[in-house]
Amino acid sequence: MNRKTLVLPAVLGLLVPVLAACGGTGGGQGGDGIVVGTTDRFTASKDAPAPLDPAYAYDVGPWNILRQTVQTLMVQPRGDGDPVPEAAEKCGFTDTGNERYACTLRDGLTFSDGDAVTAADVKYSINRALAIEADSGVFALLSNIDTIETQGEREVIFHLKTADATFPFKLSTPVAGIVDADEYPRDRLRDGFAVDGSGPYTLKSEVRGDELVKAVFTRNPKYKGALEVRNDQVEMVSYEDADAMGKALEEGDIDLMTRTMSPEQIRKLSEDSGDVDLIETPGLGIRYLAFDTTDPAVKSKAVRQAMAQIVNRSELVSKVYGSQAEPLYSLVPASITGHSNSFFNKYGEPDTSKARKLLEQAGITTPVALTLHYTTDHYGPATKDEFEVLRKQLNASGLFDVRIKGTPWSTFRPAEQKGEYQVYGMGWFPDFPDADNFLAPFLDKDNFLGSPYANRRIRTDLIPESRREADRLSAASSLQDIQDIVAEDVPVLPLWQGKQYVAARGDVTGTAYALNSSATLQLWELGRGVSG
Repeated sequence: MNRKTLVLPAVLGLLVPVLAACGGTGGGQGGDGIVVGTTDRFTASKDAPAPLDPAYAYDVGPWNILRQTVQTLMVQPRGDGDPVPEAAEKCGFTDTGNERYACTLRDGLTFSDGDAVTAADVKYSINRALAIEADSGVFALLSNIDTIETQGEREVIFHLKTADATFPFKLSTPVAGIVDADEYPRDRLRDGFAVDGSGPYTLKSEVRGDELVKAVFTRNPKYKGALEVRNDQVEMVSYEDADAMGKALEEGDIDLMTRTMSPEQIRKLSEDSGDVDLIETPGLGIRYLAFDTTDPAVKSKAVRQAMAQIVNRSELVSKVYGSQAEPLYSLVPASITGHSNSFFNKYGEPDTSKARKLLEQAGITTPVALTLHYTTDHYGPATKDEFEVLRKQLNASGLFDVRIKGTPWSTFRPAEQKGEYQVYGMGWFPDFPDADNFLAPFLDKDNFLGSPYANRRIRTDLIPESRREADRLSAASSLQDIQDIVAEDVPVLPLWQGKQYVAARGDVTGTAYALNSSATLQLWELGRGVSG
């Protein structure tokens, strides 16, 4: 067949990181299982010994393992829209104030070993995540829960501290995954790579040293839920780089590749003929610079504002990503309800003279010496090029003396959490597709970054106000105020949002639904057949 590029609307989802595994495969086309390639790595370390525990995991890679294996009460649908019941038969708010949320479990639900799943298991699992308070910060998604009540074997009632219209979305995230008390201790994380749940697949992990080298997902015959599983097995394999992954796809060693393809590779796939389909979707994934606002070099707001005034997003995107990304002027992507171009509204086009004036008025001596840190192996092979462009832009102003430093993710993330970096580059794929999830994880208490930045109005007024509105359009005013404050204080500096890509051999079906709008990998959608 002639290779074709399929451009899909946002409702069909976007590409996200998947599980990392290393090593070879028995051949994607020759076996019954579908083989997925990735360049991600998945490791356990002294700082992160429990990468697959739902009470710890807070990255799209481990989350996409957990989404295949551990059930949640709710699940996000194929495309856009509100979450729907999964382990639950039904869920909903039972009061007018969005503070009491009740769920009824499906009848006959069991873990993969045959043990019954009960309301007590749901309560245990969520209370466990809240009690452990892992340093990943994932527990903060559930921190608005006051108490959990059970009635019989199947009824669970959540009493919230304050109104939260986004709570159903949070119950669809892996931190709310249902685990067995016999396998997951109450007061500590479960180290290693084993996962036990009631999801559509069971997981077989092959481990070499501290790395998961192969992962095989096998259909769980005891699964009861909302998902239709269209295959019996999916294997995930990790490659050293995008070129090696692409070669494996060309040679038929894998059936589908996800992240991270290089910009050059995507351009080639979009132009060449062959038997590979490139599926393009609008993206909700964003990239940004984050600041340790207590560090002497960037403690002054004027320094951060000057950087915001100098960075040329259009040039950055054009030189590094071309048509595969778009400039971003807020933490909230342009396609999300409540988005505001707050950074453009405040700073306009890049202007060195305005940046110089900001620094002079604050009494800052120039050039300001800074190190911009980035991860070498988590956001794709173009990350180094991106930071080279940022370095050149800032240094060309004469106001900064910037150097850049790349570090592997296994070292980068723990160092970032410990506050070792002045300025560092990060990416974000949403926990769920709502503006709240692009703001609260960075600005609220117990935030994902461990950022020392705290704005009282955002935390005590604006975030709670926005969550009270079930109609998200009605929350736009509060959301815009938050974005305007971020543009003023610059605890983070948004850079761009990307389009997303999947490349698959022509006999793989379901690729349009392999990813949903909140970056969830849906392996159960993949099958074999004839594509047109």
